Amino acid sequence: MIETDMRELTINGKLYSEEELPKHCASQLSISDFQWERDVYSFILEWLDSKETIVAHTSGSTGEPKLMDLSKGRMINSAQLTGEYFKFEKGQTALLCLSTNFIAGKMMVVRAFLWQLNLILVDPNGHPLNNLKDKIDFAAMVPLQVINCLKDGVDFGLIANLLIGGGAVDANLEDQLQELPTKCFSSYGMTETVSHVAIKPLNGNSKSEYYQGLGNVTFSLDKRACLQITAPQIISKVICTNDVVELVDEKHFVWLGRYDNVVNSGGVKLFPEKIEEKLRDVISDPFFITGIRDELLGQKLVLIIEKDNQSSEYVSNLLAKIKGLLGKYEQARAIIFIQEFKRTPNGKLQREATASMLK
Repeated sequence: MIETDMRELTINGKLYSEEELPKHCASQLSISDFQWERDVYSFILEWLDSKETIVAHTSGSTGEPKLMDLSKGRMINSAQLTGEYFKFEKGQTALLCLSTNFIAGKMMVVRAFLWQLNLILVDPNGHPLNNLKDKIDFAAMVPLQVINCLKDGVDFGLIANLLIGGGAVDANLEDQLQELPTKCFSSYGMTETVSHVAIKPLNGNSKSEYYQGLGNVTFSLDKRACLQITAPQIISKVICTNDVVELVDEKHFVWLGRYDNVVNSGGVKLFPEKIEEKLRDVISDPFFITGIRDELLGQKLVLIIEKDNQSSEYVSNLLAKIKGLLGKYEQARAIIFIQEFKRTPNGKLQREATASMLK
């Protein structure tokens, strides 16, 4: 059972008491024309029920999506750590523009409960700021939403702090963030860690190349040089990830890429995500780097682009463009075009599933 002070919530500027909130949510479930809005109120009712856990979906970006039971107490602890990092204060505004079907959206609601924030609801689509007129103290988005907002020319001056998660922030996007008045941050975490456990400032005076663990969260490496997470307030045991990192100390790390994405080409280990960062400025279509079987090298590096088949002249020109950007072993040995990539319901690229289409 959650605490009494976690049963009041301010939504779009109106405070709903412990008695009013369940009734308001139930009424909105019956009258709202929008599924995303019904999802929000459905989660709030799940939060208010007598169960000690809530059901969460993993994203499925690196495997089949699955259901998990998450402790409400640990979710509160996670919300506490986030609020301490960003110095939340009662009455501040928090923009909910992520689906509450996934952990990132759920945690925005929990933070609003715990820190008594004013939760502003908008459609969690790809253009969440188009109709925004009020100032927001804290917002969280996926990279695609941020990219779209930049293209839309929205007033980022309305957003004080922006947390970007659910995917890598590439070099091109990071460059654009340097021009914003908004303080931008990259998050590291997953459903299993109840949202993020580490944060990296992306612009301003505090910009850093390191992720920093929140609160008493600490990090170590396994034998593969993959990140291990210890977070007693949030998870009951050490989590071994598939993220290859450079460990600075027990509180800071540099993310290099996914272990399951590493390409071993002729004995040289290559990190596709790092190579992709170098190519963002010359490839406008969605793309990724991967390895395919090769008798001589074991794996050969290929560039896969979401685009209809192109002429040999296009391929030659593109190979010439990227040659000077990449090291000797980072050069793609082929460019492959796929009309449509495989993605999860919340828009994350499924690399393995997409690459398997080549077979």
